[in-house]
Amino acid sequence: MKANSDDTALVITDPQNDFLSPEGVTWFLVGATVTENRTVEHIEALFKAAKEYGIPVFISPHYYYPTDHGWKFEGTLEKAMHDIKMFDRKDALNLEGFEGSGADWLERYKPYIQDGNTVVVSPHKIYGPETNDLVLQLRKRGIDKVILAGMSANLCVESHLRELLEQGFEVAVVKDATAAAKTPELGDGYASALVNYGFLANHVMMTEEAVQAMGGS
Repeated sequence: MKANSDDTALVITDPQNDFLSPEGVTWFLVGATVTENRTVEHIEALFKAAKEYGIPVFISPHYYYPTDHGWKFEGTLEKAMHDIKMFDRKDALNLEGFEGSGADWLERYKPYIQDGNTVVVSPHKIYGPETNDLVLQLRKRGIDKVILAGMSANLCVESHLRELLEQGFEVAVVKDATAAAKTPELGDGYASALVNYGFLANHVMMTEEAVQAMGGS
């Protein structure tokens, strides 16, 4: 991928405490691969490079409001997320209790996200961007190439990858700037994601390669 500030964006999914902090409610599931991949550090390296080289940054977050708990049916992971109150907020406008909560950004990312230039799109509610305004925000800025990373590998990242490909974007996934759950019952989500990235993505990169691409080399 030849990245430049005119047509390329960095998209990060769910850079939030519930996924990336040891205090997050999913750490017992994802902590092993977050640690092995150095996911937290690699996402920060992507943020830093994007800001340095003028690559636009978009965040696709995951939030649940009290009304979302009225859903009548849920998939396996949806139910688990609701049960453990993952990404819970008071409502779309009320920030009471948000600071430092599981739905909040990882603290070390706040200087990059809250700099007045990063685009935080509306929340996705299951895994993909079909229910938020990510594609609209990218299109309105003339973006047709995406460097994609964040959490989690086989759920939100893979779902964003699939939809962005269907929407005609060229997508590079940064495979060491993500992670996923491992469970005895369901298996290794990260390993399954890597297989699908190889089949689907236009490019599969390491963080170092993505940083170099953003820098024009």
